[in-house]
Amino acid sequence: MVVAVGQYVEAGGVLTYFEVEGAGDPVLLLHGGGVGGDTWLAQVAALSRHYTVIVPERRGHGRTPDVDGPVTMELLAADLAAFIDRLEIAPAHVIGWSDGGKVGAWLALARPELVRKLVLISAELTRAGQTPATEQLMTPEGLQDLAEALRPEYEPVAPDGPGHFPVVFAKWAEMWRTMPDFDLADLKKLTMPVLVMQGDDDGVRLEHSVTVAKALPDAQLAVVPGASHGLTLEKPGLVNQLLLDFLADEQQPKLIPGGALDS
Repeated sequence: MVVAVGQYVEAGGVLTYFEVEGAGDPVLLLHGGGVGGDTWLAQVAALSRHYTVIVPERRGHGRTPDVDGPVTMELLAADLAAFIDRLEIAPAHVIGWSDGGKVGAWLALARPELVRKLVLISAELTRAGQTPATEQLMTPEGLQDLAEALRPEYEPVAPDGPGHFPVVFAKWAEMWRTMPDFDLADLKKLTMPVLVMQGDDDGVRLEHSVTVAKALPDAQLAVVPGASHGLTLEKPGLVNQLLLDFLADEQQPKLIPGGALDS
């Protein structure tokens, strides 16, 4: 596959902006809600030494224009599937942070043949997986604070102009408030290797990540110490090493397995 750095492609009715760096097997980095691909800079630098790293920006995020109508996780997963099909890069390693992790999980369930390995970073798949601090963000006051935090990320690069922010934020807020829980029983259908990762002071309950990892047929679990929901920015060296170890074709043999995720 030969592509230029920083370009647009039409896929599934979305004019998606994406950037590419490196060479090798494809790795997709899926950004969080309300932010763009620039949040992955530290991971792109490390992973692109070994892989073709592709960073798409979802509809209404970053440099990708908005599309009329509401957004749902299922729709965003369908957008991503169309993007992968358009670039002909399947199966790809898929790494998602926060909302990006949720999109990755929905994609893996709907189109498992597109996903070689999956990484879910700081992605609660059910409302019960949220900490009280995350629940607070969905109150009117929390959403107002969140909007003010995300507006500076959106306005400088949005192709729809800074005045469009209230429109896209209203769509995100509605999705966050109403999205259905991921059926954790469906996790047994995800037969690809999955790494579940979060910070030890994240907005995801630790027990939720343990539950998700236990439900997966082929899972690894990582809790990054001294890190919050922003662990990819706070501890990039450690996060990058965990990602590289997981993506490697040859995995380090376990010397003294004890069945922690089986108990």
